[in-house]
Amino acid sequence: MKTSLLTATALSAGLLSAMVPAAFAQEKTEFKLAWSIYVGWMPWGYLEDSGIMDKWAEKYGITVDIVQINDYVESINQYTAGAFDGVSATNMDTLSIPAGSGVDTTALIVGDYSNGNDAVILKGEGGIADLAGKPVNLVELSVSHYLLARGLDSVGLSESDLAGVINTSDADMIAAYATDDVQAVVTWNPLVSEILNSNPEANTVFDSSMIPGEILDLMVVNTQTLADNPDFGKAVAGTWYEVMGLMKAGDEAVLSALAEASGTDLDGYKAQLAATQMLYDPADAVAQASAENLPATMTGVAGFLFDKGILGEGAPSADFVGVSYPDGSVSGNPDNVRFRFDATYMQMAADGAL
Repeated sequence: MKTSLLTATALSAGLLSAMVPAAFAQEKTEFKLAWSIYVGWMPWGYLEDSGIMDKWAEKYGITVDIVQINDYVESINQYTAGAFDGVSATNMDTLSIPAGSGVDTTALIVGDYSNGNDAVILKGEGGIADLAGKPVNLVELSVSHYLLARGLDSVGLSESDLAGVINTSDADMIAAYATDDVQAVVTWNPLVSEILNSNPEANTVFDSSMIPGEILDLMVVNTQTLADNPDFGKAVAGTWYEVMGLMKAGDEAVLSALAEASGTDLDGYKAQLAATQMLYDPADAVAQASAENLPATMTGVAGFLFDKGILGEGAPSADFVGVSYPDGSVSGNPDNVRFRFDATYMQMAADGAL
């Protein structure tokens, strides 16, 4: 647990700069993507196992390996360190770790937004106000921390009203919940479903459906790598939307495979999907990346990160990192754009141009 926190903190403070080589034009044919367990990211594993990724990669004369990493924060750390060309991550964690560390990163795929999949769970009866004076276990400085802050704010509380937050890896969350000392946790599916289904006293007191569109689940890639290798973007977008079409059609073979890989059955996985606003159609993903309220959302996220001291080394304000959008607008510092919402390849998929 401590390793994830220390690594994420170091990266967020900008200490990674010495590890990352300067960006330079480089065409290549071999690429690697990392992903971790989450309902909206399960298709990445299926694309690797089913051979669909290989099919699309072969079309463009490249190879793309998709690798599962068990610890979510560690997967982003490895991407930031240059071990992967892309990683599944939320908008907040992209801003805080790679972008905040100076690694120019592009949201290639906007896959979904959490619509109940991320939750604050209390042991026993009560509401979110009853967290006052209690410790809360979560992956510190992650989207769970952001969700907790938004929930507390909704009832006029702040983190200072808690007994503290206890950094807990997602890999350890279920075991931690089972201990007597843990009174509340914040986590995401499939962990949320497992905790709720296995513990009668588990009580959701706040979840992401109360802040729709704020927690975006993305596949982000290195901006320079994408610019130098557009076929990489085309292959990844093509393979993603092929499986999105199968899921939208209710293909039970595909959904069953996703369920098994996430440690549940078909009904359990469908329940998780019900708490996820999947953007099956690329046109819907383009619309989400271009949403009028997205800059305001990202400004709020940047404010949270700045308050926590994890928006980059010596960040003078919440505007330290610039975020660009498909219409060319920028929130934050336009001279330090390190996070880009680019709808180019999603629009190609929508136009049938892949």
